[in-house]
This record gives sequence, C-alpha cells and structure tokens, in this order.
Amino acid sequence: MRRSTGLMVCAFTMLAAHPVQAQNWPTKSLRFISPFAPGGGADITSRVIAQKLAESLGQQVLVDNRGGAGGMIGVDMGAKAPPDGYTMVLGTIGPIAINPSLYSKMPYDPVKDLIPVTLAADALNVLVVHPALPVKNVKELVALGKARPNQLNYGSSGPGATDHLAGELFNMLTGTKMVHVPYKGGAPAMLDLMAGNVQIIFSTVSTAIGQIKGGKIRALGMTGNKRFVLMPDLPTIAEAGVPGFAVNNWYGVFLPTGTPKEIVARLNTEIVKVLNLADAKQRLLESGIEATPSTPDQFATYIQSETKKWAKVVKDANVKVE
Repeated sequence: MRRSTGLMVCAFTMLAAHPVQAQNWPTKSLRFISPFAPGGGADITSRVIAQKLAESLGQQVLVDNRGGAGGMIGVDMGAKAPPDGYTMVLGTIGPIAINPSLYSKMPYDPVKDLIPVTLAADALNVLVVHPALPVKNVKELVALGKARPNQLNYGSSGPGATDHLAGELFNMLTGTKMVHVPYKGGAPAMLDLMAGNVQIIFSTVSTAIGQIKGGKIRALGMTGNKRFVLMPDLPTIAEAGVPGFAVNNWYGVFLPTGTPKEIVARLNTEIVKVLNLADAKQRLLESGIEATPSTPDQFATYIQSETKKWAKVVKDANVKVE
C-alpha cells in the first residue's frame, strides 16, 4: 500500500511540475535563436524584440545567430531545444512555409515540432528596375515582358528565396516570362542591377531604399498587400495592375513543441506589447520592417495559408533547388 501511495504521489508531482514551472517562469536568461547572420532583417527584428522583452520579463534575452541552409539550421536548433520556455526561435517564411515544398527531407517538421507564438514583422520588399529599362510602372513592365519573352532578367538572393519566388509568382499572374538569375545574397544582386547586368529585382526595402532615393534604380511597386508608410505614394503591385499578387517576407516567433501553454500565452502577451511600442515600431520601420503582431491561432492559420500558397507556386513554376 505504501509503495502504491508513493507511486501516486510521484505521478502527481510529475503532472504538477509543468504548471509550477510555468507559474514561476522565467527565473533565468532566455535564448532567442535568429537563423540568419547578423545585420539582416531577421537579426534586426530579433534584437528589437530581445531588448524590449528583457525589460518586461526582468531577465536577459540573448540573441544567438545561427545562420546556414537558408535558415533551416537555426530553426532546427529551436525545434530541438528543451520545451521549457527558455529557448525561442525566429522562424521566417522560407524555413517555415516555403522549404517544405522545396525539399523532400527537412531536419524538422514546421507543424509538428514548433508552436507559433506570434507573427512578428514583415520585411518589406519592393519591385525595382534599372533606370535604363523603358518602364515607369508595373503595367508597362508587364507589357514589355509580354513583348519580350525570355529577354528580361530578374535577380534574386538565391534559388528558392522569397525574391526568387516573387518573380515566379509575377510570371504566373501576368503571363510574362522573365528569366531568373540567382545570386549569393541580396547585396550582390543589387550591385548587378545598378551595373545593368540584370534589369529587375524584388528587393528588400532596406537594401533598395538608399538607391531609390539616390535615383540609381526605379521603384515600381511594393510586393506586400499594403503600402509602406515611408513611401506612401508607391502603390502595391496588386494595386498597380497585378490583382492577387502579394508577397510578404514575414518573421514570427516560435517555441519547441511541448512548451507549457501558460508560457506560450505569456510570451505572446509580452511580445505583442513589445511590437506595439512606438519606439520599437519606429526602429523596425527605419530598416524597412513593419511590426505585425498576432495571436498564436491567427499566426497558425496564416502559416497554413502561406504554406499552401507557396506549394502551388513551387509546383506550377517547377522550382528546383540543388
């Protein structure tokens, strides 16, 4: 009887451990994995969140840059971390919603191995062209593309990247046949655009905005579903003549599956507060990033729709990665 009672107490203690842990959380520093190198949009977003979250939680939030494999190395580390609420990971559109359609095998399952906490931000992209290209708006680009099939080139940061698939989606929706030219990053693609070696790029705002203001390239439209507040006169591509075109290069916060729901809810509340702070929003906007907080359920639904959307683009455009 004593042994039976002892086992029952032990089982009760184990069941109660998670609620007690969640109630006392956090009692130490948090690790925030950013799956790309320092300096880019993912890193900037991670650091804005980390700084403000540390203030609200009363614990350090340390950004850990773990780049490689298009973000999959860092996301995999986050998925395999202990589910105790002390390791978060910034998941982006690529390793979460696009790569499942590009790769037959991935080291993690974005749905089974990760819990969405909140959508965090959109790293805004803009369609830009070399000034020598005889087009002043999106409709003129579509007309030129149809008149010159396989003669217009668009650069990207690499095969399967968001800016690559933006071009494929543009081709599909407009009937144009622009030719993809991949680079090892957005910066070298931008340099070749300014040199005239490619004619078109679906660039990040942070990479393009200085060149746009300097007159070295011409902006035709924002890739997302709304205008950018710092360039309010520039229409979206959908507004400018391609209905249904929307490419949002989003970032979101995830926890490993098994993390107590109380911690998920607490982190959602705190990060949403951070992303609604005026100075945090301004810091992001200065880098061409727009805060877009959400509930966990809203984010999960968005991921489902994005995964389905890009699976169709990858299949219809026959996109392959090596």
